[in-house]
Amino acid sequence: MRIVITGASGSVGSALLRRLAARDAAGAQHEVVGIARRLPSPGESPYDTASWVSLDVADPAQRERLHEVVRGADAVVHAAWLIQPARDPAELYRVNLGGTRAVVEAVRETGVPHLVHLSSIGAYSPRPADDHRVDEHWPVTGAPTLQYSREKVACEEYLDTVEAEVPGLTVTRVRPALVFQRDSASEIARYFAGALVPARALGRVPLPVLPLPRGLRLQLVHADDLADGLVRILEQRAGGAFNLADEPVLGGRDIARALNARRLVAVPHGLARAAVVASYHARLHPVLPGWFDLALSVPLMDTNRARAELGWQPAHAAADVLTELLAGMRGHAGTASPALRSRSTVAPGSRVGT
Repeated sequence: MRIVITGASGSVGSALLRRLAARDAAGAQHEVVGIARRLPSPGESPYDTASWVSLDVADPAQRERLHEVVRGADAVVHAAWLIQPARDPAELYRVNLGGTRAVVEAVRETGVPHLVHLSSIGAYSPRPADDHRVDEHWPVTGAPTLQYSREKVACEEYLDTVEAEVPGLTVTRVRPALVFQRDSASEIARYFAGALVPARALGRVPLPVLPLPRGLRLQLVHADDLADGLVRILEQRAGGAFNLADEPVLGGRDIARALNARRLVAVPHGLARAAVVASYHARLHPVLPGWFDLALSVPLMDTNRARAELGWQPAHAAADVLTELLAGMRGHAGTASPALRSRSTVAPGSRVGT
């Protein structure tokens, strides 16, 4: 099976390369082509398991080359996405919406039979009033105050049109929870922590108090569990949407425990949001206030479809995923990929993304 992966040097792409290599060691046969703007160091695992093409999928000048790369593929996994620079919305739009359209156009025009699109829990409409878990039929309208969420929704709407126009194309939308692993710790720190957060102290130095928004709950998925789901989707050519999340759901007490906080203080939503807005505008961190809105509005996902139809069984507990991430942040963990470089590595002028 020939598989082309956009954003293959990022967190999801790196985990997918590892999982495909493990399947090949067990007797499967995959020819993997990785697409990235900035290529990882040659010869380093897991990047040595793929052939690589350097291109920006959103650049119109490179459309013809993109078509050449995907031609003849059995499947394309679209994992390229930018989260930063949050203060440059035009660049995010160019890469996320423009890049997705370019990849889908290449898939359509070259006759690739299977497209796997990395969507997100952030595409879902706000949680139901009774707070029950939602399956893949829950509406996809997102959080209007966050560009990331709006763009995930726009991509899914575009895929609706594509599915109607190209009935022979299998389209899969994968909607994972927050994706973490040790190797992405430095990347996550750059995304959300900011330069002032003492990463080496996270979870090691006791916090006297931890203020968190009242009712905060998180679903996480380890990148390796997500990759296992992706490989099952590819090998079974499973279409439709799939929720992927580890268990259990984490609450404020779980987060406080992981951060070694002695006391958890539940902060009213309005006060907590005001603090996020003020600190963002003061450039104390890079987190757009819309992420706060998304965290408090996303529903809890039901993953029964993936378990029943794919045979997917996550190998990690959500609390352990968070612990692993924090340990990676303390150690400035990273890989040979520019996207996942160690936080201690200086890379002037680089952009955060895959």
